[in-house]
Amino acid sequence: MKRFLKRFWFPILLVLFFGPFLIPVNSSGTQTKEQAAETLWGNESKWIEIADHEVHYVTAGDPKSDNLIILMHGFGASAFSYKQILEPLSKVGFVVAYDRAAFGFTERPTTWSLNPYGFEGQMAVLDGMVNNFGEGKNVYVVGHSAGGSLAASYAVENQSKLTGLVLFAPAVLTTGGSPEWLNFILSLPPINHVGPLLVAPIATNGLDILYDSYFNRNNVTQETLDGYTAPLKINGWERAFWEFNLAPRDTSIKDRITEIRIPTLVITGDTDRIVPSADSIQVSKMISGSELVVITRAGHLANEERPSEFSQAIIKFITT
Repeated sequence: MKRFLKRFWFPILLVLFFGPFLIPVNSSGTQTKEQAAETLWGNESKWIEIADHEVHYVTAGDPKSDNLIILMHGFGASAFSYKQILEPLSKVGFVVAYDRAAFGFTERPTTWSLNPYGFEGQMAVLDGMVNNFGEGKNVYVVGHSAGGSLAASYAVENQSKLTGLVLFAPAVLTTGGSPEWLNFILSLPPINHVGPLLVAPIATNGLDILYDSYFNRNNVTQETLDGYTAPLKINGWERAFWEFNLAPRDTSIKDRITEIRIPTLVITGDTDRIVPSADSIQVSKMISGSELVVITRAGHLANEERPSEFSQAIIKFITT
């Protein structure tokens, strides 16, 4: 009986382990990051090498300004999310909006010494942006959603480098990501091989999240859709997105948020269905001396839906 079971299970295990490697894994994207970026930003795109990969960014305003404003987007977005507020904010500082690894037009490496998709890698990139552009300046970091969580984590460890912090619908109290045990399973070679195929549906499912991020779904224009889908034209975007989902995260910020002592502004839309408005209000209460702005008739993307009110809140914070 035991011999029979061994003969029965062994070929099944072989198929389960090696079978996935027979499945072709191709990308739906056909363009380089430069080609895809040009369709959205024209000649405004710039790249800077930080942590062994090229980070895409755009700027607005005078590089000689006393103020530096760094804009960090959330999950599934890119610097495009801030496109409408670049010019207004440039009136009070030099603005740098960059794409986090796996998103936008930043390079999507498949090998690394420091994982660019993980927490430490993303902290290194933010620190690199601060060091490259912020010397001798008042540095303000603006982080949205998951980018807000990263901005808060950076502020806790680097308060002396920052003049102010803006947390916009920060994903601090409720963070995303898979549990470690699941990531271990997903990292097994057979599953890892087909991983890009598993995340490919985000190309269409992600648009549902985009619509849910708006207070008024009718405010999602064709230009908005084009801005969010342009990075999906890059060859290999699925593999990078898979690596992002496997990458290590740090969720300790919810326990350390009270350590922030620099001037902080918390912004939320009054109808945020992604990061509940109540969460942002609670974060504001947890940071001593922070200011809170609730933008009416706005969801998770008040920067896109109500750009004037959003930019004015930041301008007031910086200038008063």
